[in-house]
This record gives sequence, C-alpha cells and structure tokens, in this order.
Amino acid sequence: MIKTVIFDLGKVIVPFDFTRGYRKLEGLCAYSAAEIPRLLASNDLVERFESGTLEPEDFVRELSKTLELRVDYNQFCEIWNSVFLPQTLIPESMLKGIKERYRLILLSNTNAIHFKMLEQSYPCLRHFDDMVLSYRVGALKPAPAIYREAIARAECRPEECFFTDDIADYVAAAKREGIDAVQFESCEQLERELTARGIRWE
Repeated sequence: MIKTVIFDLGKVIVPFDFTRGYRKLEGLCAYSAAEIPRLLASNDLVERFESGTLEPEDFVRELSKTLELRVDYNQFCEIWNSVFLPQTLIPESMLKGIKERYRLILLSNTNAIHFKMLEQSYPCLRHFDDMVLSYRVGALKPAPAIYREAIARAECRPEECFFTDDIADYVAAAKREGIDAVQFESCEQLERELTARGIRWE
C-alpha cells in the first residue's frame, strides 16, 4: 500500500522552456541562443550549482565569464527564471487532495536561484510535507543518495513510495532503490497510474 507520494518538479508540476532564457541572453553575451546550451554542457557549472557546491553569486560570476555576459546579478536572475511557464501541468487540487491522504514529498534537481522564485510564484508547492532538493542535499538525480534521502523523509519503506518524473533515467534509478516509479507523460496518464495503485486525491 502506498503511504508516500513523491513528485518531481520541472515538467511534472511546473513547465519550463530553456530556450526562453537562451533567447534573452543572446543579445547580452558573445554567443547565439543556439550556442549557449553547448557551452553550458562543456563544463560542470550547472551541475556544481545544482548540487550546492557553488553559491549563486559565484555561479553567476563564472557563467558570465563563460558566456562573456554583460548583466548584473539581479538581471541575470530575472533571465534565469524566465524559463518557467505560469500554468502548472497538474492541478493544485490534485496535490491538495493527495496531501490530505498521504505524505507528499518533492524530489527535484534544482538550484537556489530557481527555487527561491518557484516558491514565491507557485503557491501549490505549499502542499508538500517535505522537499528533497539537489542543492540542499548535495546530490543530483540519478545518484542513489538523493533517492535514499527521499525514502528517509518518506518515513516508510521504499515500496510504499510512489514517484513520478519526466526523465526515464531518473525513474529507473528510483526503481533500483525499490521505489514504485513511473515516467510522467501527462496529467491524464498520471491520474490513471494513481488510480491503478488505489491512490486517491478526490
């Protein structure tokens, strides 16, 4: 029987589109929007930031050097956060209903700049009992450590946890830790998966 429901954040609850940010950076740096993701992938800046080993100000300073970017810290944060879209992918009523019946945990690879804005902009996040965030726990999905932290905070056995994530590799990693996990495709598909497990939200 499921006792704890665990959700990924990006592209499960909150939609995002990185190209929105790349297009805004394009006119402020030495590279085109198409070149920026390649440059970001060529170093470990984002990984270090999302695992909490790099402070926000240091991240912005190092990234500005990489991209030859000409913005101040606040301008950068505004652009960095512009990737998120306002309408959530699942209704707040689902999270509220699950929270009333189960323990509800957020499990996300994220960073301090993004999450500060997300908490302020998406009131639905208040329904979570706990949040396992990569930059706070020092581990990124699909590393086993972040799932084990989620299981510890779930306060039940791994097989009593249900988890959904949009990335197949992260779902597979959760399954290796004994968690009942499925890849998120749509709200309708998630409703079917929850119903199949007897998880109620209405």
